[in-house]
Amino acid sequence: MAGGRIQRRMAAILAADVAGYSMLMGKDEEGTLATLRVYREAIDALIAQHEGRVFGSAGDSVIAEFASPVEAVRCATKIQIEVDKRNASLPEPNRMRFRIGINLGDIVVDGGNLMGDGVNVAARLQGLAEPDGICISSKVFEEVRGKNASVFEDMGEQTVKNIEHPVRVYRWQREDLRGVPAARRLTLNLPDRPSIAVLPFQNMSGDPEQEYFADGMVEEIITALSRMRWLFVIARNSSFVYKGRAVDVKQIGRELGVRYVLEGSVRKAGNKVRITGQLIDSTTGAHLWADRFDGTVEDVFDLQDQVTQNVVAAIAPKLEQPEIERSRRKPTGSLDAYDYYLRGLSALHQWTKVACAEALVHFHRAIELDPGFASAYGMAARCYSMRKVCGWVEDAAKEAVEADRLARRASELGKDDAVALAAAGIALGFVVEDLDRARELVDRATALDPNMAWAWLWSAWIRAWLGEPETAKEYAARALRLSPLDSHRASMFAAMAAGHFLAGSHDEALAWAERAQLEMKGVLFSMALMAASAALAGKLDRAKDALDQIISYHPHFSISMQRQVFPFRRPQDIAKLAEGLRKAGLPE
Repeated sequence: MAGGRIQRRMAAILAADVAGYSMLMGKDEEGTLATLRVYREAIDALIAQHEGRVFGSAGDSVIAEFASPVEAVRCATKIQIEVDKRNASLPEPNRMRFRIGINLGDIVVDGGNLMGDGVNVAARLQGLAEPDGICISSKVFEEVRGKNASVFEDMGEQTVKNIEHPVRVYRWQREDLRGVPAARRLTLNLPDRPSIAVLPFQNMSGDPEQEYFADGMVEEIITALSRMRWLFVIARNSSFVYKGRAVDVKQIGRELGVRYVLEGSVRKAGNKVRITGQLIDSTTGAHLWADRFDGTVEDVFDLQDQVTQNVVAAIAPKLEQPEIERSRRKPTGSLDAYDYYLRGLSALHQWTKVACAEALVHFHRAIELDPGFASAYGMAARCYSMRKVCGWVEDAAKEAVEADRLARRASELGKDDAVALAAAGIALGFVVEDLDRARELVDRATALDPNMAWAWLWSAWIRAWLGEPETAKEYAARALRLSPLDSHRASMFAAMAAGHFLAGSHDEALAWAERAQLEMKGVLFSMALMAASAALAGKLDRAKDALDQIISYHPHFSISMQRQVFPFRRPQDIAKLAEGLRKAGLPE
């Protein structure tokens, strides 16, 4: 080789080019070159801003080196957003659309040139990217996962030209950064154990009022399956995203990251109940099992058990019968109480003030009919957590006393009931601010049911309030994996933001908080973290935007009121949030 001393080192390589560049040149050579020059100035500036270095720029292509794959990915997404903005001001024929590939690997530096497989793979990834898209290698994905708010879809292993081994590739879901949730999907790797999603069962009763009954049946089947530690079960809030939609099970498998999908129907007519179910391998579309179960309303728990046992038998024929038996749970001996409990769950999932009040009435009615119904106590306590999150509290002291009573009764009655324990835990932690007892209950819930996404989420928040940011991030990530399409995953994003904020990663905290706000507008958690994180990161314009959002939704919020939102235990965490909000301009 010529051109100076040869060096080898690990680096993140970004390769970019213009899609259809030859065609643009053919139409207007001088105009295309002039336009490219303007784009290149912006791209070069972004590369420098993210501590990258341009090594090659022949024609329309760019090769840049970064010491950090996280910065390389951040730079790539900002390039595409910047290009998008510039394209909006140009007529369609003059617009340029870039493709970007990023790889992490060993490179050879020969003078002013970069060589080696590290560079070659980046160029091949660029070729796989769609116009306006970004493709990254699995090495990059592993490094940026949990450190970047961008979402990437697993494309599987790809065979690329002149590279000996297949490369696992991930594709950027650009909808997330545009703020358009569109399909609200993540394509995920299969877990290292059997995995299943239970879709909403069709209500075949011809009576919309019976919808809650069909949904409740599915929720109980999910609960029973999730108690099996060897099985990875997607949370109810994610599987119910597909309610009322005709979606191919292979797509569902990709988006939820599961091998098996259970679908079915419920018909309730008078005292008669019929449940049908079929289990499908989402990777092949093959039907593994299908059956029909008939009984009366009094048999409803047995019917649920029969569905669960048959699904388990199809997935793991050698499973020991005691493990199946442990999955069976009769939440109450009173069918009327159970009916009111299902109605309460149905209302609670609507996430409105009126529906929350309605849910509380149903849970109290269930408790009246069965005073030993632990889950009903727990979910009633959870209603008070929801009221506080959404700013619906009318008498804070009175509601805290009632939440405390309900939560403690739930934990006394439901020592082996993960639903009761988890719901009681978040009420005690958030509403009552008894963080030690809250941690004890949610930890017991995750031990009993390691598939309960909400238990992991609540545990993440409690860890953040206790001042344990790394654990908070880990648990929030678990919740996201168990329920990647959760209709209320804004709280998961906000918990991740809180973890990063407390750890001092203000840019990451800001990115996660912004995603939370995009998912659900007006939640004080995410807006306060946005304002404080942006201010402490020195991004005062974004801090001011976040503050404007806070004022528009909560005009009377002040620094002295932050303890009502974030029950941090450590004085330094309280002081840090106050400092950030103060820098953003929030009044005392």
